[in-house]
Amino acid sequence: MFEIAVESLHFLRHDGLFRLYAYVILENHLHMIAASEELSKNTGRFKSYTARRIIDSTLLEKNTWLLNQLQEEKKSFKRDRAHQLWQEGFHPQRIQSEAMMRQKIEYIHYNPVRRGYVDDPVSWIYSSARNFINNDSSILELDPIIW
Repeated sequence: MFEIAVESLHFLRHDGLFRLYAYVILENHLHMIAASEELSKNTGRFKSYTARRIIDSTLLEKNTWLLNQLQEEKKSFKRDRAHQLWQEGFHPQRIQSEAMMRQKIEYIHYNPVRRGYVDDPVSWIYSSARNFINNDSSILELDPIIW
């Protein structure tokens, strides 16, 4: 599932649809700092593509536990699907200063530490902390932050 999310972000970034500045992907959510001319539309594309791929993969693997969870998350009025991977909508916030950008990046990178998964943000592989601290873009390349 992590690889599917990374692949989708990579595609959107390299197709010029997203500028990606920071991210963390966890087992049940992700955070990212991104910009796009059509942020809502491109976030929808990301969610639609990853949901389809993850659900198809879960069906192939016959992961009944996860499939049951995704069925429970589906709203009863949704008749066009059997499963719901992502929450409806998204919550963009405009980053208005360099200080705010630094605070958001730190929040994102420390998410796996706060959850007790790792002691150091760099240890969480699906995070841009490695990009910032070790200049390592082996998982996903970022766009430069320009003020």
